[in-house]
Amino acid sequence: MHNTQEHAALAIFGLDPTWLAVSILLVVYAVIMAEKFNRAVLSLLGAGLMILCGVITQQQAVAGIDFNTIGLLTGMMVIVAISQKTGMFQYVAIKAAKAVKGSPWGVLVMLSVVTAVFSAFLDNVTTVLLIAPVTLLITDALGVRPYPYLFAQILASNVGGTATLIGDPPNIMIGSAANLSFYDFLVNLAPITPVIFAVMLLAIWFMFGRDLHASEEHKALVMQFDENEAIQDVPLLKKSLAVLFLVIASFTVAHQLHLEPASIAMFGAAALLLLQTLGQPLADKDHAYEGIMAEVEWTTIFFFVGLFIIVTGVEHTGVIELMAHKTLALTGGDFVATAGVILWVSAIASALIDNIPFVATMIPLIQSMGPTFGGPEALVPLWWALALGACLGGNGSLIGASANLIVAGFAQRAGHPIAFLVFMKHAFGLMLISIVISHLYLYFRYLTP
Repeated sequence: MHNTQEHAALAIFGLDPTWLAVSILLVVYAVIMAEKFNRAVLSLLGAGLMILCGVITQQQAVAGIDFNTIGLLTGMMVIVAISQKTGMFQYVAIKAAKAVKGSPWGVLVMLSVVTAVFSAFLDNVTTVLLIAPVTLLITDALGVRPYPYLFAQILASNVGGTATLIGDPPNIMIGSAANLSFYDFLVNLAPITPVIFAVMLLAIWFMFGRDLHASEEHKALVMQFDENEAIQDVPLLKKSLAVLFLVIASFTVAHQLHLEPASIAMFGAAALLLLQTLGQPLADKDHAYEGIMAEVEWTTIFFFVGLFIIVTGVEHTGVIELMAHKTLALTGGDFVATAGVILWVSAIASALIDNIPFVATMIPLIQSMGPTFGGPEALVPLWWALALGACLGGNGSLIGASANLIVAGFAQRAGHPIAFLVFMKHAFGLMLISIVISHLYLYFRYLTP
C-alpha cells in the first residue's frame, strides 16, 4: 500500500493528498455525468490538478498512462478511418437488408447481427457511427419507426463488443492491465455473447417485432438500393481488407509472438497509410495523412490519457487498496461472492455512469486483491466478471456507453429523438437479464469447485 505520508509534503496548502485525490476524482466524474462540458477537457483538467496539487509527480503521471490501450485505440481508429472510405460497411448493411427482402423484422435482425459482428472485430463506437446512418435511410424507405432498430443496434453493439479484446474500450483496458490476449477474450467471453444476443432479440420481438409492418411498395424501395454504389474505391477496399485480416489474425497469436496489441495495431495503421497513398506525389500523400488523422477520435484518446492519470493519483494515495480490503471484508474473502459483487456492481454502475471511467477505477482495485486470492493468475475470473458487467451494463441507459450516445445523437439529428427514460424503461430490464445469464455462465464455468 502506498503511504500517503510520502505525498503529504507535496500536497499544496498542507491538504491531505488522499482527500484531495478522491475529491478531484469525484468532481470530474460528477461533471462528466452532467454532460455540460467536453469529457476530454474535464479529464485533462483533473489530471493536471493531480500533478499541480502535488498528489503525484509528472513522472508518476506519465508512468500511469497505459500506452497499450492508447496505441491500440489509435491504431484501430486509423485503420477504420481509411477502411470506411471504401464504403464496405454501408455495402454490408444494404446487402443484409436486401437478403431478407426488406422484411421489417428481418431487417432489424440482420442489421443487429451486422452491428454485433463489426462491434466485435472493430469496435462498437466506430460500428454505430457507420451503421446508424444506413439504418435511418433504410427505415425511412420502409416507412417504419427507427427507434426499435436503433434500440436493437445499441444493445447489439455492446453485446458484440463484449466478445473480444478490441470490441469495447473497457475490454482493451482490462486486457492491457491483466495481460490478457485477444485469444483469451475470444475463448472466455465470445461463447456466451451469442446466447445473450439471441435472448435480447427474442425480448425485442415481444417488445416491438409484432408491430413492425411495411407495405410491398416500401419493401420494393429497399430492394431498389444498389449496394454496389456504396463501394467508392475498389483498390483501397482490397488493401483495407488485407490489412484488417492480417491485424486481427496477428491479435490471435500476439502472445506467442511476444507482441502487444498496440504494436500490431499501430504497425497495421502505418502499413495501411502507406498502401493508401502509394504512387501519389508527396503533397497528396501529406494531404491524405492529415485527412485521416483528423478523423481519429482524439477526444476519446485524450479522455483516456487524463483518466489514467487521475486514477494513478488516487491509487498512489492508497485509497483503492483500502477499497479492495473493504470489498473483501464485505464478501468475507469468498472468491465466488467477490466475483458476483464485481459483476453486479459493475453492471449497475456502468448503466448509471460511463463504463470507461468506472473500469479505470476498478482495475487497480481488483489488482490489489491478488495477494488475498493467490496472485494474478487466480484473478482471471474476476476480470471476466468486470468485463461482462461493464460492457453489458452499458446497455442499461443512454449514458451507459459511448456507442449509446452516438446513436442517440444520430436519432436526434434525424428528427427521431430517443428519450432517456423511454430507453431506460426498455433497456434496463434486458440488461439485468443479460447479467443473470452472465452470472450463471461465470459460476458454472469458473467458480464451481
